[in-house]
Amino acid sequence: MIVLSGGTGTPKLIRGLRRLVPDEEITVIVNTAEDLMVSGNLVSPDMDTVLYLFAGMLDESKWWGVKDETYHTNTALGKLGHNEKMLIGDTDRATHIFRSELMRNGAALTEATAQLSAKLGVRARILPMCDEKVDTMITTPDGVMHFQDFWIGARGEPEVLDVGISGIETARATEAVLDALESEDNVIIGPSNPITSIGPILALKGMRKILAKKKVLAISPIIGNAPVSGPAGKLMKAAGFEVSSMGVARCYEDLIDVLVVDERDGADEGDFPVRTVKYDTMMTSVENSEALAGFLIGLFSNFG
Repeated sequence: MIVLSGGTGTPKLIRGLRRLVPDEEITVIVNTAEDLMVSGNLVSPDMDTVLYLFAGMLDESKWWGVKDETYHTNTALGKLGHNEKMLIGDTDRATHIFRSELMRNGAALTEATAQLSAKLGVRARILPMCDEKVDTMITTPDGVMHFQDFWIGARGEPEVLDVGISGIETARATEAVLDALESEDNVIIGPSNPITSIGPILALKGMRKILAKKKVLAISPIIGNAPVSGPAGKLMKAAGFEVSSMGVARCYEDLIDVLVVDERDGADEGDFPVRTVKYDTMMTSVENSEALAGFLIGLFSNFG
């Protein structure tokens, strides 16, 4: 089973999937376009969330960071007048240092992630989408800013005029990603932001064509005309898509076989450009996550 993931909605799904599928049989291809350097080390927010989930370390009250975390280094830096862009915990910082030291010594991001996975006891295969540096850039009335500056620094408040991915033209899906897709037919596009979480993965050269040959299910992170969480609404509108489950369908229509829409969504399943089914997608508990994962597995089993 392959899952395309960002940092919040999809890990909630993976939480339930793990109850039904052994970790060793799960491969997660993760967005890296929100990565950035903080205090000299590479922070990879979406990948770290997935790593911590499989390692049993994730703070599931926030769906980022490490549970029972301390912030001594961040506090001490602040007292010295060094204010970091992100609130980074002490254990989380150790992950960033370990990754960055490996990369400073010549390891690619894929290799560094594999070593981190081994050290953390992660049995699933966690793969960055590419080894090249790519950055989601948000155009606002005040100028162009990195996604993290928009979402954390500006709290997602500025109007979004456009969304771009710097460096995507020369980035390539890694051999590990291509090998995983070669050996597995079933792919889930998780309920992460279609524009900035899943979009960068799909923007890699040839990725949409590869996925179009697979059995692909996607879960809409939009219910009615609003995202379940995060800035997906603003970003979809800026990218030219309707803020709705129909807009999500338009994002993915060339490569998915089935779109799963929340049962509370008022849209008519027959109006969509792809096959659409409804189910409870609000993963407010691990049991809800497991039920949705089981529903998806059932959909795969019914493919012709």
